[in-house]
Amino acid sequence: MSCGISKADFLEAEAPRLEQWLNQNHHGKMGYMANHFDKRLDPRVLVPGAKSVVSLLLNYHTDKVQTDQTAPKISTYAYGQDYHLVIKDKLKQLMTFIHQEIGEVGGRVFVDSAPVMDKAWAAKSGLGWMGKNTNLISKKAGSFFFIAELIIDLELEYDLPVADHCGSCTACIDACPTEALIAPYQIDGSKCISYLTIELKEAIPEEFQTKMEQWVFGCDVCQSVCPWNRFATPHTEPKLDPHPDLLDLTQKDWEEMTEEVFGKLFQKSAVKRAKYEGLQRNISFLSAKKSPE
Repeated sequence: MSCGISKADFLEAEAPRLEQWLNQNHHGKMGYMANHFDKRLDPRVLVPGAKSVVSLLLNYHTDKVQTDQTAPKISTYAYGQDYHLVIKDKLKQLMTFIHQEIGEVGGRVFVDSAPVMDKAWAAKSGLGWMGKNTNLISKKAGSFFFIAELIIDLELEYDLPVADHCGSCTACIDACPTEALIAPYQIDGSKCISYLTIELKEAIPEEFQTKMEQWVFGCDVCQSVCPWNRFATPHTEPKLDPHPDLLDLTQKDWEEMTEEVFGKLFQKSAVKRAKYEGLQRNISFLSAKKSPE
């Protein structure tokens, strides 16, 4: 786990970018992204008395792959147990440690569950830079990691941002199957496969029928092609290891999956978020393109 610290302050540079992104409707049907605009940009509104944002990264990279190359694919972050639960436990332990070492410190822990601009804070605290694929990228570790925060009322020594090392590379933009990366550092979230397979609750638009590349929950394309991920090393957290049966599922297994099997495989997984019906919708959407007219 990597750690960086920044001063809890107003995110001045991010404010106009967020406003423009919302105005262009790049959040699609994610109405919640337009909520709590002030809290999103200023952690002191979210956590009164906040002085520091402690950003933490937890590696989830794996070299394990699904064996059937024709089977529906899920993003590697969802292979193991739900990261919200895994990381929340670690953050609570860290807060307990801080209380033991320093005394009473007020604040809250966050794991992708509140209006906190995780990537912006991680970049401000020097854990990486915002890549052209809009993910946080680290020279040492690539980008396959979860981001979490402690927002606390304790003044600390603050880290400095690092330089952008994307250079002239456009591998992520060139590889995006749905052209969601509309320009360097800009994403139209409503075209992103992760959005289409997880966030979008209604029917997936037919224009994406031939562009899904077998993804049924999330997508790893823009990270997989990033040259900095050649430095990514496999994680060492057993709770993030895939269910023993998951990687061996064939295309037929996915297409014939019952609700009972879904419950067994994904009981503690982030895939539960899509629900059985959502996953079935996504699998059916893939198989529809193979059906004769």
